[in-house]
Amino acid sequence: MKPVVGMVVSNKMQKSVVVAVDRLFHNKLYNRYVKRTSKFMAHDEHNQCNIGDRVRLDPSRPLSKHKHWVVA
Repeated sequence: MKPVVGMVVSNKMQKSVVVAVDRLFHNKLYNRYVKRTSKFMAHDEHNQCNIGDRVRLDPSRPLSKHKHWVVA
């Protein structure tokens, strides 16, 4: 997996954040680009991320059931 860049949308958990990542893909039927958003849980070791921050996520080993990313 490649590193991804997204926006922090939740930081209510200890040492974890939820990051929304936008991506564009081409719809061949309508010949338009469509924006889709994916939400990833990521590990934030020092609780330094705030809502609205732009962060880079690096892939890591599974840290829990839902966390497979680390805030870089």
